[in-house]
Amino acid sequence: MIKTISLVVAIALSAIASLASAQSIDLGRGEIPVTVPAGYRQDTATPLIVLLHGYSTSGDWVDNYMGLSGIADDYGFLLAAPDGTRESGGAENRFWNASIACCNFYQSEVNDVSYIMSIIEEMKTRYNVDPNRVYLIGHSNGGFMSYRMAYEHPETIAAIASLAGADHSEQQGPDAPVHVLQIHGTADETIAYRGGEIRENRYPGAMASVRRWATHNGCESNGRAREMRDLDASLPGFETGVLRFNIGCQSGGSSELWTISAGAHSPTFSASYAEQVVEWLYAHPKPGISVGD
Repeated sequence: MIKTISLVVAIALSAIASLASAQSIDLGRGEIPVTVPAGYRQDTATPLIVLLHGYSTSGDWVDNYMGLSGIADDYGFLLAAPDGTRESGGAENRFWNASIACCNFYQSEVNDVSYIMSIIEEMKTRYNVDPNRVYLIGHSNGGFMSYRMAYEHPETIAAIASLAGADHSEQQGPDAPVHVLQIHGTADETIAYRGGEIRENRYPGAMASVRRWATHNGCESNGRAREMRDLDASLPGFETGVLRFNIGCQSGGSSELWTISAGAHSPTFSASYAEQVVEWLYAHPKPGISVGD
């Protein structure tokens, strides 16, 4: 009996150790924090969210800010929150080589598209990732990078959510549709809601970004105003308007804008912000039946 109990304990400890050892991956650019939901099963296809930080911050910072790992158990998704490369000069800030405008200020040749794809592929190797539910969420520079991934790997990315990022004026249309959500505050003084420039390199505004993706996805040009949302705890009431382009779109594509009236570059999130974004992602998988359904 004692031997049996000891064996059970040993197996349990081994399982815990195995789970703990799977909480990060390293592809040659440092450890990448990985969150595995408590109910994860290797025989069940599981959504994957890759979270991309803004200029000068980190994966840990943006996860603490958005609170995604805190709801992974409830929603049952895998989460990877990598760090960008450090600049070769100045304050050596972390960045993503996303677009002409943002934020490769020292002309690095780093290929972040390849790096992020390698993260996705490694996660698929280690875990049972649902191929129809691979999502990106990005803040600021991470939002720019999310758009780039949607352009260059639409066959892999089901949907992106960009907070205070922007589309890429220089990119050609993607080869396949992708669901796009742009979240932006009208009082953003870093990445302007109506568009602007960084070091003389222009970027489109929030409305122009979603309209361009509505065109890419074959949607009707007139968006529909929908429900109001509460995303910013520092602003009264339901301050966020929703404009949705989802009529006539190609299967697997749509475009949506959540405008935070008087919202800043880094809003003070409401308690339900992370849940609202994840629920939007879950409502926008790639076409077809997921393995786990």
